[in-house]
Amino acid sequence: MIRLGGRELEFTLRRSSRRTLGLTIDSRGLTVTLPLRASLRDAEAFMHERAAWIFEKLDTHATRAPAEPTQVADGSQFPILGQPCRVTLLAGANRAHWVEGFEARELRLLLRRMEDAQAVLLRGLQRYALDYFQGRLEEYAYILDRFAPGLALPPLRLSNARTRWGSCSRHSGIRLNWRLIHLPPAQIDYVVAHEMAHLVEMNHSPRFWAVVAAIMPDYEAPKAALRHAHKIIPTF
Repeated sequence: MIRLGGRELEFTLRRSSRRTLGLTIDSRGLTVTLPLRASLRDAEAFMHERAAWIFEKLDTHATRAPAEPTQVADGSQFPILGQPCRVTLLAGANRAHWVEGFEARELRLLLRRMEDAQAVLLRGLQRYALDYFQGRLEEYAYILDRFAPGLALPPLRLSNARTRWGSCSRHSGIRLNWRLIHLPPAQIDYVVAHEMAHLVEMNHSPRFWAVVAAIMPDYEAPKAALRHAHKIIPTF
């Protein structure tokens, strides 16, 4: 608990190997990420400096209507790579089958029971996301090699985080939020480029952003667009 600007505010404190302090605000409230060697006093000073921003974001979340769960039904649609994808429900052995066309994309869910639809859908989405992200990771590893030769391609895993698009560790590799697969390719590429740049600079210093700009010169627009991703991503 902290008192900011005359208001009592609860927050979650997390320790991290990152070098800088961070703030995350979502429907669960405020989370402060603190480097391992930083003190609680450092966290409190950080929050006081950013009190106006914190209250603005908290008030925005408080007034935002909760998202309606996305229904899985025959003929329903949701975006894949920013474009509409139709869901077709068929009898089968609980597997997802993708049909890629020139102008349309379809996901066929072959189901034993209707109750299995959501689980089969999520497996299909995550498999599709993993394959697509791996290709983008390889592309940016190739680009990055021109600026930082000799870096090994890190292992890729999917994340189910609600408030973080990606993370990078030299030990465990790169994690990408599978829900990114709903967004346009440029926004996915920005997250991939961002995490790949951390292999060179494990921080958010000017040197880090210079690496991002070197491997994705037009990153600013997709970075800004990610702020509105909640309007696109379905809530399965």
